[in-house]
Amino acid sequence: MTTTILRTADAWWVQTAKGANRIHTEAGTTRELLADRAAIDAATGSGDSVPVDGLDLISPVTRPCRVVAQMTNFESHVKDAGMDPTTVPLTFFRKSSASISGPFDDVVKPGHVRFLDYEVEIGLVIGSDIPVGTTLTDANLADYIAGLVVTNDVSARDIQLPQTQFYEAKSYPTFTPVGPALVLTDGDELKRFGDLRLRLSVSGDERQNAVVEGDMLYRPLEALQSLARFQDLAAGDLVLTGTPVGTALSAPPKPVEIIGHLLPPAVKWKAFFKSQSRNPKYLKHDDVIEASVATDDGVIDLGTQRMRVRYA
Repeated sequence: MTTTILRTADAWWVQTAKGANRIHTEAGTTRELLADRAAIDAATGSGDSVPVDGLDLISPVTRPCRVVAQMTNFESHVKDAGMDPTTVPLTFFRKSSASISGPFDDVVKPGHVRFLDYEVEIGLVIGSDIPVGTTLTDANLADYIAGLVVTNDVSARDIQLPQTQFYEAKSYPTFTPVGPALVLTDGDELKRFGDLRLRLSVSGDERQNAVVEGDMLYRPLEALQSLARFQDLAAGDLVLTGTPVGTALSAPPKPVEIIGHLLPPAVKWKAFFKSQSRNPKYLKHDDVIEASVATDDGVIDLGTQRMRVRYA
């Protein structure tokens, strides 16, 4: 049975059927909380509950931490981007942890950004340090993944694409909403990772709806095995695992793409973003984004984010 962790500005909580029980811990960071399992277990059995809807929840992943993200990791998204899933390698990019925000905070578009996009993702919260060279297997994977969170990889497409790098475009403040819950998982629960369904809607219009099984190219074991070859990870770090089809950005028709390759870069991008200006799916001021991840039977439920878009 999963354990659901919540966080407010002044406390950590365990969610139960009756409400939320305060965790009596000195932990100030996610890493410290994960090391205080006795306090978590004690709170799970406590009868002193408060209503969850009365809590002002913030991200259960604290900063600073490492934020590592997988690129184009769902077959449906790869095809929508005009690529062949059989040729897509396992690749990563980094985000600044200063981009982490709460599950109900505004997503703020910087004034110079024109095309703001969304990507619902499953976040892996690392539970134990993974030094470079660590051997990860199916048998010990649960020792290194503490649990799962809903994340949204918000992206400034007009910054990302011409620069051909992701760091700035995905690292502005509020560009990584996390939560509302950190759902701690054991080995049996991680085996149901493929049953998780990712959903995202914008102002009531469903944009993304996909199940991991049959769509995600590289699962958590493969991702962490790859990272362990070159990247230290620590307890409390966050790994984003990719998004399915349905983002505002999609590949242009093939003939247009071929013509674009023949143009000078400045001309190509000017033409591309002129066409994108007619795309109504990019996030607008006052749009409401709702993102959730759960199994269809509700046994594993990471909760639902609800964020309003605000133009700076």
